[in-house]
Amino acid sequence: MKVLGPLSGGEPASAGTGTFFPCVPHPARVALEEGAASVLRTSAGLKAGEKVLVVADPERMSVGRAFFYAAAALGCDPVLSLIRTREGAGREPPDVLAAATLESDVVLLATVHSMTHTHARRAANRSGARVVSMPGITEEMLDGGALAVDHTQIHAQMRRLQRRLRGASRIHLATAAGTDVTLSARGREWNFSDTGVATRKGEFTTLPAGEIFVSPLEGSAEGRLVADAFFHEPLHAPATAILEKGHAARVVGAEAAILEMNRGGKEGRNLAKLGIGLNPKARATAALPEAEKALGAVHVAFGDSLPFGGKVSCGVRVDAILTEATVEVDGKALVEKGKLTA
Repeated sequence: MKVLGPLSGGEPASAGTGTFFPCVPHPARVALEEGAASVLRTSAGLKAGEKVLVVADPERMSVGRAFFYAAAALGCDPVLSLIRTREGAGREPPDVLAAATLESDVVLLATVHSMTHTHARRAANRSGARVVSMPGITEEMLDGGALAVDHTQIHAQMRRLQRRLRGASRIHLATAAGTDVTLSARGREWNFSDTGVATRKGEFTTLPAGEIFVSPLEGSAEGRLVADAFFHEPLHAPATAILEKGHAARVVGAEAAILEMNRGGKEGRNLAKLGIGLNPKARATAALPEAEKALGAVHVAFGDSLPFGGKVSCGVRVDAILTEATVEVDGKALVEKGKLTA
C-alpha cells in the first residue's frame, strides 16, 4: 500500500514513481474533479475540515486523484491511499488501511473490485465513518456521467415514489421493441434504499445509484418481454422471453442467458425482480451496474428472488435491461416511453 498525503495548490508533486498533475489543470482533470466534487457534496455530504480517506487501486488512480483534489478544494486535508488491486470482490484491504478507515469521517472506495462486503467496510461504518463504495468506477462516470448526478434529487424523487407506490398491486410493462407484460406486486415491499446518499454518521452507499425495485409475486408474470440492451450479456439484437405463470417458458436470442437459467432448473427462469432506473445521467447501454440505474430503463432479473423480497432461492441470477419503457401501476403511468411521470 502507498499512502499519498495532501499536496499544495496546483504544484506538481511525486510519490515513488508516480507524478501528479501539472500546475495548469488539464480540461479532463477539471471535468473529473467537478464530478468528484458532486459526489462529495451530494452523496457524502462532505463538510470542510472533515477527515477524508480515498482508496484506489492502480487501474483507478486517475479517479482517486480526482477525489483527492476535489476534497482538498472543498476545505479538507485528504489522504489518498493506493493499494494493490484485489483478486476479486469482497477481499479485505491491508490491515493498516483498515485501521485508517476507523479514524476517518468519510471513506471513498474507488476500486476495480467491490469492497462493499468486507469486514473493514462494516467496521468503518460502526466507528461512525460515512462510506461511499464505487466498484468498477470509470472516468466516464465522473465526467458528466452517472456519478456526476445530484444524489439529493434522486433521494427526493424516491421519497415521492415511495408514497405513490405504497400498496401498489398490478403492473403493466411495455416497450416499443415489443414488450407486453403484466405482473402482480400485491403484498410485496418496494425497495427505495438505492439513493446514493450517505450524509449521516455511520451511513453507507454504493454508486452509481438510482434504482427502485420490487420482487413480483411468484407465478404472476405473463406476456412477452423483449430485452434490447442486455440479457446476461450486451445484446447486438433484441432477445425475447415468453413469460407464463411467472417463469420464462421460452427464450429466443440469448443463448448465454438460457444456459445460466438452466443451471437453476425451473426456478432459474423465475421472474425475480423488476427495477426502474431513476438516474438521468446513467447510460442504459453501459455496463450493468450503471445501466440498471438509467432513467427510463427497466431492469428485470430471473432466478433468485430472496435478495429482493421474494421466496425463490436457486443459486442463479440472470439480468436483462429494457430501454424506453412504459410502466403502468394500477392503471396509471409511472414511466412513459422512458420518461418519469410521477
